[in-house]
Amino acid sequence: MICAFEGWNDACQAATNVIRHLLSRYDAREVRYIRCDGYYDYQVTRPMTCTVTGRRRILWPQTTFYDIQISEGTHVFAQIAPEPNYRWIEYSRQSLRIAEEFDVERIVTMGSMFADCPHTRPLPLDESDDSCRCDMDREYNGPVGIPTVLDSIACEDGFSTSTLWVSIPQYLGSDDCAQATLQMLERLSKVLGIELDEGDLPRKAKAWKAQASVLTRCNDELADYVRKLERKYDMELNARIFADLGTPQAEQLVKETEEYLSHMQE
Repeated sequence: MICAFEGWNDACQAATNVIRHLLSRYDAREVRYIRCDGYYDYQVTRPMTCTVTGRRRILWPQTTFYDIQISEGTHVFAQIAPEPNYRWIEYSRQSLRIAEEFDVERIVTMGSMFADCPHTRPLPLDESDDSCRCDMDREYNGPVGIPTVLDSIACEDGFSTSTLWVSIPQYLGSDDCAQATLQMLERLSKVLGIELDEGDLPRKAKAWKAQASVLTRCNDELADYVRKLERKYDMELNARIFADLGTPQAEQLVKETEEYLSHMQE
């Protein structure tokens, strides 16, 4: 079951747009939902009003579960919702009970965040699973959202788990980022071991990059900032490559990279 949540964990809607993309490309049906009562602060996650068949209705925030048929005999379940405001542990256990109903064995949580990274390079995408969770936990200390809580409880309850996080350039604002959604979909294909239909995401990703390039060309200060991010990205990438080789040159490059990054922060 793949899970994504709107809000703090979903910069540019990149994570939830993976599920929306799959719903648009495959046969899918709603199979379960979790009512909003007790989980949401309506002053933070407000209900929406709309007109359906000539009648005005109020749509309350809720969690929806879908059965998505990828191919004959291959189904993926998906959970999509605004991030709840209250009772995360109870909410996570209720979600996992629904997963058990459908004999789900693996939980894949997805999220996206703003970061200092250039749009001219592949967006940083971190993947971890239950076999390397301890290493990941040592690398990050700070606030977490519902994807992390759901992932942790699922792991404790015996599910196989994977988590995907993509970083998005913070200087480009909060519009949809097709590049991030595309990269996450590509990685999800590898995690699930099935080829997922990319649809028009490659075209949208190309348009996103082109629009970002126009923006930087029109702003000299921003263009200089992006060049600095590019140098940082390239140096870190080269350092990782050389570090894997275990050569003396690798040690020197890592030292130069650390000095450069330290100078950038001054």
